Amino acid sequence: MRLYIPATLDEFTAEVDAARWAIEPRPAHALTPALRASLTDEDEEGLEFAAWCHAAADSLALIAARSRAPHQRLVVTVEVPDSAVRVGVADGVNGAEVAGADAQSRLSAVELIRPVTEAIVCAHVDEPAAAGAIGAFLAASTALGAEDEAVEAAWAQVEECDLLWYDGTEMGALPRV
Repeated sequence: MRLYIPATLDEFTAEVDAARWAIEPRPAHALTPALRASLTDEDEEGLEFAAWCHAAADSLALIAARSRAPHQRLVVTVEVPDSAVRVGVADGVNGAEVAGADAQSRLSAVELIRPVTEAIVCAHVDEPAAAGAIGAFLAASTALGAEDEAVEAAWAQVEECDLLWYDGTEMGALPRV
């Protein structure tokens, strides 16, 4: 099964062994039967993209929970055996949902249930210039009395940021703030 794993850049160092990463049990996203049933007009690529987008949103929740994490979303794509995955898990990452996430994200939610070491297919990461938009979104979404409009405007700025593609062998070269 192809998994889209939300992560943070502080989980990786330049010493990451080529394209391998010891993946501990954690929430992830995948093209699940529920996602397929809900997006009947999408082709396979569109369905995979939807799952990937949900992982990118969950990466923000991880960044918010890790004070040392650079403000850059990271999605790591791996192929794992179906037996390593449980479909249909709780919302969000570590119980936290991101303001930009919606009920649709639950449809792609899965959980990696046992540690595996698999070859990384690829990784997508925000360029360092996106850190300002991500920081503004995190500040707006956690501010006391924050207006929904302010959070939505900050989310729109994050959505304008493109995540850059890196081959799995390039994990040590991911750009960092």
